[in-house]
Amino acid sequence: MIYTQVWGTGAQDALLLHCSLASSDAWRGMAGHLGDNLTMTGLDFQSHGKSADWDGTGDYHAVCTKDAGDLLTRPMHLIGHSFGATVALRLAQERPEMVRSLTLIEPVFFAIAKSTNAYAEHMADFQPFVDAMQRGRHEDAARLFTEVWGTGADWDTLPVVMRDYMSKRIGLIPITAPTLYEDNAGMAVEGRLESVACPVLLAEGVQSPSIVAAINDALAARLPDVTRLRVEGASHMLPITHAGEVAGAIRGFLNA
Repeated sequence: MIYTQVWGTGAQDALLLHCSLASSDAWRGMAGHLGDNLTMTGLDFQSHGKSADWDGTGDYHAVCTKDAGDLLTRPMHLIGHSFGATVALRLAQERPEMVRSLTLIEPVFFAIAKSTNAYAEHMADFQPFVDAMQRGRHEDAARLFTEVWGTGADWDTLPVVMRDYMSKRIGLIPITAPTLYEDNAGMAVEGRLESVACPVLLAEGVQSPSIVAAINDALAARLPDVTRLRVEGASHMLPITHAGEVAGAIRGFLNA
């Protein structure tokens, strides 16, 4: 069972795809700024929020892409954050007739930036997380992960229920590596990014890890129709921490 919720009453339809360890609720603040412009559907990926747990069959990124694609019953704007942004990008390649525009907020498509110094720095910074996972220290791994990819809030100040939620799901991070790090879906194969015909908004926080800008730079060099957004004072969770500013940029992008 895939859980969905809908916000807004606007004339145009949008599908909102959340980041790892979150749920569609992460879009609530931003959706409040866009409800007059868009009718927005958010889904919870499997093993997230109120959706059923993934049964471990198949490739997780492909499973999430299919679940999201099943909601594309008409042409829609896709708005994705982090992991969700990589699903949105894949849908634009696999279902182009159903995608009116792409808003990719810090897409964690690491494979496209492998040749950069930022990638080497990212891998070095990520090693403590890998070590914690290998030792089965899931709460430590969740803490390390959110220190880089969270809102900036100290782990010990987060509600216990939130810490438990993320710790129980932290194993979902390594299983996305075949797609995000090795590109098993072929998203970066020559010609595929160049074939994305819809307009694309690439967004990032100025305070985010350098790998994010490297990824967006690489995408911008190959996607045909790109607008860039860099939000001052923001880091990876900018759809939550800077919801109004991001929503305003999306509104302007869609109106243009």
